[in-house]
Amino acid sequence: MTTTGRRALLTAGASAAAAALTGCTSDGAGPRRPSPAEEAAAREAERVARAEAALRRRAADASRTLLERYDAALAAHPALRTRVAPLRAAAAAHVRALSEGDRPAPSPSAASGTAAPAASTAPAAPRPAPADPAAALRELAAAARTASGAHTAELLAAPPEYARLLASVAAAGAAHAYLLTEGARA
Repeated sequence: MTTTGRRALLTAGASAAAAALTGCTSDGAGPRRPSPAEEAAAREAERVARAEAALRRRAADASRTLLERYDAALAAHPALRTRVAPLRAAAAAHVRALSEGDRPAPSPSAASGTAAPAASTAPAAPRPAPADPAAALRELAAAARTASGAHTAELLAAPPEYARLLASVAAAGAAHAYLLTEGARA
């Protein structure tokens, strides 16, 4: 390459670098403000995160309610333990899986250091199971179908990985309902 060619190439490269650096420097007025499009994207990301957190809470609550029904049935009918305990263990695993990554926000009273009234934070006591064991099993099957339906209803709003988990839990709920009713006859 000739000296003139090298100089031209060097000059062109320096000009391009100077132009690129000029675009990267600040005007000295402080931090760059996000563009309206960036602000809109941030608001949308926050909205999606809140919606996903609410979906996770609803899904976990549906399984938690089913778990409470299993506990009530086992407390009222210890003789059902061999039949119901494995299903209850699966429901507990579902609660753990659906609650993973769901961290409740601290309450305002916890942040301020004052104690919150017990009535506002204590969950309602679960209703007792029916006195008849067969009725208790039917009630458990209905609760399993309700939880399964709740998980199925959330599938379209869930992100893909969580939707797969919800679908599995919904299918397990349907299997629980079968095992608690029709499965006994087989």
